[in-house]
Amino acid sequence: MLRDQLMDYIEMLKKKVWIIVLTTVSLLIISGIFSFYIIKPEYQTYSTLMVGKPQSLYETMEYNDVLLNQKLVSTYGEIAKSRIVSKEVIKNLGLDVTYEDIRKKINIMQIGDTGIIKIESRDENPEIAAKLADGIAEVFIKYVVKIMNVENVQIIDRAEIPIKPIKPVPIINITAAGILGIMIGIFIVFLIEYLDNTIKTPEDIIKCLELPVIGMIP
Repeated sequence: MLRDQLMDYIEMLKKKVWIIVLTTVSLLIISGIFSFYIIKPEYQTYSTLMVGKPQSLYETMEYNDVLLNQKLVSTYGEIAKSRIVSKEVIKNLGLDVTYEDIRKKINIMQIGDTGIIKIESRDENPEIAAKLADGIAEVFIKYVVKIMNVENVQIIDRAEIPIKPIKPVPIINITAAGILGIMIGIFIVFLIEYLDNTIKTPEDIIKCLELPVIGMIP
């Protein structure tokens, strides 16, 4: 019984395979147009900083430098993405963006279990992305020394101008579109068959009415 049902499904898909092909090809073309012509490429780069221990905590705390810096990474990240830092970076680079735009383009994270902070930046212009990461790092150093009374903050790696965009990734988009096209095509075929209650073959009479076929009029 199960085997017969599977064979029926396979035959049904074979009869309307053109729907699956048409749906898949359509989505592939749309995905390709969006990936290559509509979605603007976005570039990502980063700079890294080593942040020392705050002087005010040097004698009163017994934690080691690395452990203390790990606890302060969230604070450092908020300082780096603060309004005062962003506005100074915008002014220094002559950018026509807002504080909210800068905040969306910047991501601050800790590298492993170290005291090193990574400042990632994204932009449609690779040169702006690099300048933004370095600009945030430089202004951050100025304010973190003042606000947190940090002993030593140094830039380890300056941002490099990225060559390849991080998105869009055409191969991933097109592959996803192809899989989605096949799934949608199969769904449409099953939906058409489900809504179609007409009798087309003698087998349909036997299956639906459970009556034998006595003869056929050509």
